Amino acid sequence: MPYSIMLDAGHGGRNPGAVYDGRQEKDDALALTLAVGQILQERGLDVLYTRTTDVYESPYEKAMEANNAGVDLFVSIHRNSYPTDNTASGVETLVYDKSGLKYEMAENIDDQLEALGFVNLGVKARPNLVVLKRTQMPALLVEAGFINSDTDNQLFDANFNDIAQAIADGILDTLQMEGDVPSRNRIYTVQTGLFRNQLYAHQLKDELDEMDFPAEISQENGLYRVTVGAFPTLDEAVETERRLRQAGYQTLVVSQ
Repeated sequence: MPYSIMLDAGHGGRNPGAVYDGRQEKDDALALTLAVGQILQERGLDVLYTRTTDVYESPYEKAMEANNAGVDLFVSIHRNSYPTDNTASGVETLVYDKSGLKYEMAENIDDQLEALGFVNLGVKARPNLVVLKRTQMPALLVEAGFINSDTDNQLFDANFNDIAQAIADGILDTLQMEGDVPSRNRIYTVQTGLFRNQLYAHQLKDELDEMDFPAEISQENGLYRVTVGAFPTLDEAVETERRLRQAGYQTLVVSQ
C-alpha cells in the first residue's frame, strides 16, 4: 500500500493570508500545493487535498479532515510574513515538536529549499498551531519564503517548479522512496510515555500490555521511554498510533 498524504494549501476564500503589493498568500500556497501534489502522485503517493480551489476551511476543519481520511502524513504549505516589508527572508518549517519523522522531514525540506538560494531559518516547534496539534499523524507546515520580501518573491517566481520539486523531494527522501516503491529499512515505533521515574514507566507498560498493546521500556539520558511496537512501515505505526489515541493515550511516532 502506498503512503497517503494530505496536502493543505494555507488560507483560502475569505481568508487571503498575508498580502503584499497585491499578492495574496492563499494564491501562492494553492499553486505550490497543487504542483507538489502532482509530483508526489507521479511518484506513487496517494495524495489528498484540503482544498483545490479558492475556498475557506478553518484549521480545525482541516485537521479533522485529515484525521477522518486516515492519511499517513499532513503537510500544510504557506508563505511567511514579517511586520516590516523587506526585512526578513528565508524558509522555515514548523512542527509540533522537534522529534520523530516529522522533524526529519522538515529538516530535509528546508535543506532542499536552501539549495535553491533561500536562507534556511531552520525547523521551529509550534505546539499551539491547530493543524499541528490536532492532527493524529506526523504533520508539518512549510513556510516557502516571505511574501513581503522582494528577494523571496523573485526566488519563488523564478524557481517555482524547482521549489515544488524540492518540497516533494524532502518528503520522498524522508520516506526513502525510489520510484513508486518505498524503501522501508527504518523501524517505526509509537512512543506513549517519557518518565524520570522508572515506576511510572512500568505502570504504563503494564497497563498497555493488559490492553494488548505490546510495550517496551528503554532508558536514555536518565529518562524512561515507553514505546509500543517495532514496525517496518509507517502505515503500521500510524494505525497503531491511531488506536492508542482513540484509547486516550498521548502518542508520538518515532523513526529509528
